[in-house]
Amino acid sequence: MITVSGSVKSDLSPERAFAYLSQFEHTSEWDPGTPVVEKRSQGPVAVGHRYHAEAEFRGKRNPIEYEVIELEGNHIKLRGENKSVTAFDSIDVKPDGTGCEVTYTAEFAVKGPAKILQPFLKPAFNSLRDPALNGLKQKLQSLT
Repeated sequence: MITVSGSVKSDLSPERAFAYLSQFEHTSEWDPGTPVVEKRSQGPVAVGHRYHAEAEFRGKRNPIEYEVIELEGNHIKLRGENKSVTAFDSIDVKPDGTGCEVTYTAEFAVKGPAKILQPFLKPAFNSLRDPALNGLKQKLQSLT
């Protein structure tokens, strides 16, 4: 499994930041590696809620279907899957002074014949981290 993680700080309250980030369809507003995210479920976010996304990786757009598998307090975890990868995306928001700290973690398990290349793909997956964190920081700042 390849893990990519990072944190950003924001002046938003933890509750406000999580209310925004737990609506996974907002991901396309701050993560350039995920330009399309569409809700497939109705109502408030809950375990079992589904999303369709298109992830951009190495110049190609790949569809991936996500489902919320954990939702508790200021923590959400989604499982995404397509023919090439199984992904687990977690967002955790905790208080930090008068604002909050957001930690975003993405775990990837490569499937199929490319699985043998998984150790060599870590740098490519790591290259997704900084643009996503920068976008996240900027978006949260715009919400203050």
